Amino acid sequence: MADHQLDLREIPPPQRHPKIFDAFEDLERGEALTLVNDHEPTPLYHQMAAEVDSFDAEAYTVDRVGPNEFVATLPKK
Repeated sequence: MADHQLDLREIPPPQRHPKIFDAFEDLERGEALTLVNDHEPTPLYHQMAAEVDSFDAEAYTVDRVGPNEFVATLPKK
């Protein structure tokens, strides 16, 4: 599976979701988008699950790797 990564920590919050959705749209089936974020992306997960048919919510993962660092993997089915 190919992997693509976005570090969102330096991107202003209003620009984050559009950038994520654009990057996810560019993925091929079976690829994943990895996000590095300063908070747990729970709202994003719910938005993706509700709006994006190709989002594999069952294979989604998120790990806290530091006090203000979360790594989430958004797979595309």
